[in-house]
Parts: sequence; structure tokens; C-alpha cells
Amino acid sequence: MPPATTYDVQRLRDQVPALREGAAHFDGPGGTQIPDPVADAMSEALRSAVSNRGRVTAAERRADDMVIAAREAMADLLGADPGGIVFGRSMTQVTFDIARTLSQDWGPGDEVVVSRLDHDANVRPWVIHASRAGATVRWIEFDPATGELTVDDVRAQLSERTRVVALTGASNLIGTRPDLAAVADEVHDAGALLYADGVHLTAHAPISVADIGADFYACSPYKFLGPHLGALAASPELLDSLHPDKLLPATDRVPERFELGTLPYELLAGVTAAVDILADLVPSEGSRRERLLVSLAALETYEDALHARLRAGLESVPGIRTYSNARHRTPTETFTLEGMSADEVTERLALQGVNAPSGNFYALEASRWLGLGDAGGVRAGLAPYTSEEDVDRLVEGLRGIAKS
Repeated sequence: MPPATTYDVQRLRDQVPALREGAAHFDGPGGTQIPDPVADAMSEALRSAVSNRGRVTAAERRADDMVIAAREAMADLLGADPGGIVFGRSMTQVTFDIARTLSQDWGPGDEVVVSRLDHDANVRPWVIHASRAGATVRWIEFDPATGELTVDDVRAQLSERTRVVALTGASNLIGTRPDLAAVADEVHDAGALLYADGVHLTAHAPISVADIGADFYACSPYKFLGPHLGALAASPELLDSLHPDKLLPATDRVPERFELGTLPYELLAGVTAAVDILADLVPSEGSRRERLLVSLAALETYEDALHARLRAGLESVPGIRTYSNARHRTPTETFTLEGMSADEVTERLALQGVNAPSGNFYALEASRWLGLGDAGGVRAGLAPYTSEEDVDRLVEGLRGIAKS
């Protein structure tokens, strides 16, 4: 019998204890709920003898093995080289570290390109360090009516002076997915580097950093069933050419030279467990990378259909205005209701057991560009455990609020 290729959402829901509290969670873009195997892996690591990494004692070997396993897991998930996987406290911290390191070679006349679509974690580090270096910041704009950010929009900001382009793989506010591979070609033709924020994209689609062509690809495991930390994928050769600030006794090996202090071994154990769960969303044969591609393709198909159900439901709500309109986007909807603040809508949904948060979600530039100001809107994002019943609860809740 051939392996199943359809997605069974209940199979995952049964492994997520937080869902037993009864809420319908649309807060996944801010962080997903944790499956039991991830919590168990972290608990086991905390209950076991662990020390600084080494190969002499059992505690040293256990710590070393957890780091190696997590690098291999993230490399499988992202189609990257495990020797180029860097871990940090968050994607924000990792991005600040890379921006600070790259800016050592910037000066007046150099240009750094950021976008109005991005989360501030892929904007402010570049703006701050460009300013300190005396470099110029150029802005990629997007169409607020459609949410589209095109290759032409990027090309218009490139020149022979461009050093880095920072661009999201998917907007965490409205879901827009720019064509990163085409953008990478343009950026490289200009002689610059592409730093891609994959935090929101990685949770919703199969990823190949090599195919995308990004020089740096950053993401956050807690957005795809894992614990709270950040990860960066780059080629070991590129990382070897960079020299971040570090302590004198700390190793100069790559990727360790970018990881300040002792790594959180228990969180890395959770990362490996989370990637293993993603690989098993749809049971199949082959390597973990092969199984991930099968599972994530099935998840994307499932979420696309569920997203269509969500969008149709939202459009049936009187007085609603939606802001997620790009043709190619993640299953993420930001909206407002006429005559009500976003915070009030969120509060009234919460009373019905529906978690759909409000705000700008640190996508400050995008929120302002859309006319939502700093207050933002209500965001409903699908996660691997979101069900049709969850979607229907959200839509019915909004209809009731709109009527009142």
C-alpha cells in the first residue's frame, strides 16, 4: 500500500495538550502550541546529566550530541548545510549580530535596503547599524491595496553601492510571499547579499535555502511547534569570512564563533523533536529531509484549503475590511471591523474561546503603510493543528460581534 499523502489534522491535535483547554488558536504566527514529544524531549534533557560540550564524559557527550542533532535537524528542514546553522536566543538577536558584523565594512556611500513589508526584526538592526556606519538606507515599498511586493519593487532600490538587502519570505502581518528566488538573482547581480527573514514562511511551506538563493536565512523554531529560540542558515564558507565580536577564549570555529555563551541544550533537544514531528505529519519513507518535503507539501495543501474556507467566511461578515490580499501568501488574515477597535474585537472573541490577537505584531512599517497605524488590526493565522471547526468558530464569533 502506498504511503498516505493527505494531511490528518486530528493526528497532530491529539499530541498538543494545550488544545485540551478548548480554545481555538489563531495566534500561531506569534508562536505555536507545543506537542507532547517536544516537551518530553526538553524535559528529558533537563533531567539528564549535561555539561559543557566535549567527548570525554557522558555529560559532555550528551551536550555535544544534542547540538549536533539540532544542527542536522534544522539543516534537513531548511535544505541547508548543518555546518552553517547558527543558534541564538531569538531571530532578532541573531539578526542584530549579523548586522553588527557586516557593518564593520560599511561606510559613507554604501547602501542597505530594507522593506516596508517586514517585521521590525529584519528592519531595525539594519537601519541602526547602517546609521552608525554612515551608510544610506533605501526602502522597498509594497502596494497597500493588494499587499504585493514585486521583484521590480526590489530592483528599483538596487545599485552598485548596495551591500545588503533584507527582505521577508512572508509577511507576518498580511502573509504576502515575495518571490525570494527571483529577488536573490537581482540582489546577487548587484553584488549584494540577501538576508531573508523566514520566520513566518518556514511554518507554512517546504523550504530549500539553496533553491531560494538567500545568503542568510533566519527563522524561529517556536513558530513551527518548537521552543523559543532563533536559528540562522548560511554557507559555512560565508560565515568563515565574517568575524563577529566574541570572547577571546571562545572557539573561532564556524558556526560556533557566532554563538555567544553556552547553548540552551534543552531547547535544542526540543528543536530536533519539533523537526521530527514535522517530518511525520504525513508518514512516509525515506530520509528525514525527504519525509519533511512530503509532510510540508501536504500541510501546505491542507492549509491552502482551510485558508480558502477562512477567507470566504471573513468576507461574509458585515463591516469587515481585510488587508491580506496578495495572490501568493501564507494562511494569514489581518482585518478590522467597522466601528470597533481591533483590541475590542480580540477581547470579545476571547470571551468565546477564540484566540485571535490584535496589534501591529512588530511589523510596524507594514502596519503604518497599510493605514493601520501603530494599533494594527486583528490577525488570524492558521497553524498545523487548526481545524475546520476552529475556523467556523472564528467566523461565527465575528458574525455575532458584527451584528451587535
